[in-house]
Amino acid sequence: MLRRPTLIASGLTVVLLAAGCTATPDEPAPEAGLAAFHEQEIQFGACASYATSPADEQLFDDERFDCARVEVPLNYEEPDGARGEVALLRVPARGDKIGSLLVNPGGPGASGMVFAAALVDAWAASEVGERFDIVGFDTRGVGASTPAVDCYSDEETDRNEPPWPYLLSVTSQEEAEEVAERCVEGTGGVEELTSVGSADVVQDMDVLRAVLGDDELSYLGYSYGSELAAMYAEAYPQNVRAIVIDGAVDPELSEPALRQSQFTAFQKAFDGMAALCAEQDDCPLGTDPGGASAEFRELVAPLRDEPAPTSGGRALTYEDALQAMTLSLLSSGQWPALVEGLAGLADGDGTGLLTLHDLLLGRGADGRYGSTLDMDANLATRCMDNPRTPAEQDDLLRHARDAAPFMALGLPEDGSVYECAGWPEPVSRDIPWTTGDVDVPPTLTVSVTGDPGTPHQGGINLAERLGGSLLTVEGAQHGVALYGGSECVDEIVTDYLVDLRTPPEGARCTL
Repeated sequence: MLRRPTLIASGLTVVLLAAGCTATPDEPAPEAGLAAFHEQEIQFGACASYATSPADEQLFDDERFDCARVEVPLNYEEPDGARGEVALLRVPARGDKIGSLLVNPGGPGASGMVFAAALVDAWAASEVGERFDIVGFDTRGVGASTPAVDCYSDEETDRNEPPWPYLLSVTSQEEAEEVAERCVEGTGGVEELTSVGSADVVQDMDVLRAVLGDDELSYLGYSYGSELAAMYAEAYPQNVRAIVIDGAVDPELSEPALRQSQFTAFQKAFDGMAALCAEQDDCPLGTDPGGASAEFRELVAPLRDEPAPTSGGRALTYEDALQAMTLSLLSSGQWPALVEGLAGLADGDGTGLLTLHDLLLGRGADGRYGSTLDMDANLATRCMDNPRTPAEQDDLLRHARDAAPFMALGLPEDGSVYECAGWPEPVSRDIPWTTGDVDVPPTLTVSVTGDPGTPHQGGINLAERLGGSLLTVEGAQHGVALYGGSECVDEIVTDYLVDLRTPPEGARCTL
């Protein structure tokens, strides 16, 4: 649900291919020095060896899809230098194939391979899955791709040591430098760690397009994936066939301003959840929605000194409870389980909330975190994408206290420092990450009115900048296209991807 700004070269350079002839008009020519990467032969096989956790091993043991790795330059300015690998998972088209549909589930740090595999039943039942090879890829730094970002162990993650982006918990420059140092050491060096910005990912996407045999890119990007979509459109406009964006990051906001809008939206979602809860006589947040934030703070405050016991033996900390809350607010479908977990906590049992926490962060029963959302990669990508000044950090902290009172208990009292303040290299993309100066075929942006992760205005603004269509969806959810249970949304998205038919102006659906 997070962010990322911008781009790479202003255009593609026509070069001679290895065979000694120029590219045909139907075959986009690679940039200078990249022909070998565009022309590599991709070898698909079983996915078992691509799993990075026991949960992934079980998910990837399925003959309905296959996996491969594609080599990319570690540094696109030095294509003859060190290399990385982008791992991808393909669900082959069942019928008359249009091409590949590249999918990114957001984050940054979310695994496209896990996403594509987890939705294999949905692809099998849809026309999109009939007409496209669905290709989920792990962006560099994530899952089975290399370099692999490694900052914190699973045990340290259990102790809540990684800086959670909504707690603003780094309080000194020294702490920020310690975060960077451990990421450099765990990832294998400065060059490896700083190669995972979105500007590099966008160039990887064009290599994938070419290696998969597509003259033009068809792409579906959720949340942070919207930034990759817009950046790709500006970098490679002539290579675009179709772009669907679901849950757009607002291109008109700076990263700190985006964070401020998220705090506001999270509180709105919390209030909606509290109002539904208040309809129950035994609501753990009370029967007055207006007092629910204070009730929540009172409920979780003791966890700061004494974590709550659970049936599994591991205790629920304050940070665990807040992460379970914020992540559950991303979808109204998760609110009943959230209320049940809060009720359990009110009775002294943290099991329900810790179960939600582990589910949403991909923690397995063995204590290992999978690549559903790799928080180390999330941190590293954010640090290579988004600058933030000390003044902006102070403004963000003040706004967070006022805008999201349910979260205020965990925010530092004496100020904080941006967790990326000690990063070894400056950001690697332009800010703003899209200018709107782009000429591409019609795009489709899906935007949910009550989305707390990427507030609705961002969808309006990004659709306008891309000159594309906007589908407004009434509801409270972060991400909906092709898996959110809306026939209305799925029909419009399918018509666009398959037939390039955009909805009429003012099109709306309701969840």
